[in-house]
Amino acid sequence: MSAERPILPPVRLHSEAELARDALAAPLLARAVRLARWAGPGTRVGAGGELVEAQLPAAAEHLGLAADEDGAAEASEAWRLAVDTGLLDVHDPEGDDAGDDAEGTVSAGENLGLLTGGSPQDVLTIWLDGLEAVHADATAPVFDDFADLVGEDGSIDFDSLDWDPEAEAEFLDGVLGNLYLLTVGDGSEGEAPVPLPALAASMIVPDEMGEPTDDILEQVSEAMMRLDDQFRLLEPIGIVAYRPVDETLLVEEGEEAQPPADDEDVSRYGMVRLTPLGLYGIRARMLEAGVDAPAIGDLADKGADTLLGGIAYYPEAAARSEVEQWLARRGADGAAGELLDAARGADQQAPLRRLHCQQALALVGAEAEPAVRAVLDDAELGGLARVWLVERGAADVPAPPESMIFWLAIDTIAAQLEAEGDLDELQGLVEGLSGQHSGFFDEAWRVAHPATADVLEAMGRLHSDKKQAKEARKAAFKARSRSGD
Repeated sequence: MSAERPILPPVRLHSEAELARDALAAPLLARAVRLARWAGPGTRVGAGGELVEAQLPAAAEHLGLAADEDGAAEASEAWRLAVDTGLLDVHDPEGDDAGDDAEGTVSAGENLGLLTGGSPQDVLTIWLDGLEAVHADATAPVFDDFADLVGEDGSIDFDSLDWDPEAEAEFLDGVLGNLYLLTVGDGSEGEAPVPLPALAASMIVPDEMGEPTDDILEQVSEAMMRLDDQFRLLEPIGIVAYRPVDETLLVEEGEEAQPPADDEDVSRYGMVRLTPLGLYGIRARMLEAGVDAPAIGDLADKGADTLLGGIAYYPEAAARSEVEQWLARRGADGAAGELLDAARGADQQAPLRRLHCQQALALVGAEAEPAVRAVLDDAELGGLARVWLVERGAADVPAPPESMIFWLAIDTIAAQLEAEGDLDELQGLVEGLSGQHSGFFDEAWRVAHPATADVLEAMGRLHSDKKQAKEARKAAFKARSRSGD
């Protein structure tokens, strides 16, 4: 029942049905679908499945795009996505004399039907394939003249690009990971945009650095320009809402923008936020890479031990939401008993499990009372049970023995120490509990709780009264001596 502290806070995702609707509405996928339905037996493709240049104007017109190079480029991009996501199947040219310049044909792919007749999960699976393809495009090298890269034997000299595909992908994934953490960590779930300079700096500026050097600022500027191009590519697939860098801020060469000064409107340097679909997509990519990225609802069908262990380090609102979903799936009948059984233990996380158990019981309501009364004499749960009953205004709550009062005090502080909550609140708890009982530290060191010595040491550090702090440290020494530590 032990829990590991998660790297990322839990994310609150939209339902699969809502996300699937967002995926179908993503401009790039919507265009890919339209082209897949537009294609017919006479549609011609090149050796790589790309739409031949002569047909790009018609494709752009079908999509309502401008009849220029930009329109053709956008049509080509949508066509590639249709092929990459299986909306179209490409057939090689027939005949033994088919050369490299021979043209193939296409037909509707199986996934085209799934977008309208499949489940929301089918739609999201196809969309994730599209996200993977766009991510690859966003990390591809940029060059002015492709011909300069082709050798005499027809091979492409990627070394001359000074391009490391793994490093490029790692950089973009790092940026998206930071954006995900900023979004989930502040509870906005994608509502608050992040300035592009701050996002670039999060990848470049060392944590311990005070004032950035000129070299670091130049690297941040270069990263901003790279991210500006990448977010412009990523926005049409629906993962971000992006306000690009104001082109009037670029230097004449068009290669670099300076980070904003303090008195400048930072939004002119680019603003980006993850959409609900983006939260889903980035989390899916992180899970695929083996990153622990929890989502609220993950524990709804698990046992109470997994629930209390899983929410051990969740923020309060997220923990409450997870418990609510768990109770909705399980029902109140028997839930209290399961929660209380899971709260037992002498391991390091046990006090935190008991704290979350008490909070979860409050959500169960009156149905929990029989199970709570059944543990009134339990050494580990009796104090918790009395607190819960008193808070609900229950009658006939037996007074706790003094030993249980002190044990509960140690357990409560141990839970807060493990949670690493607000320091001022913890200090207030420490001083409040010790102040409720005269001679608290004379008795507390005798408490048979695994965390007694550690709790008393912490109280010695946190207590603002120097005399009380000294008493706490003396009590911690006695507790360690008694236990042989």
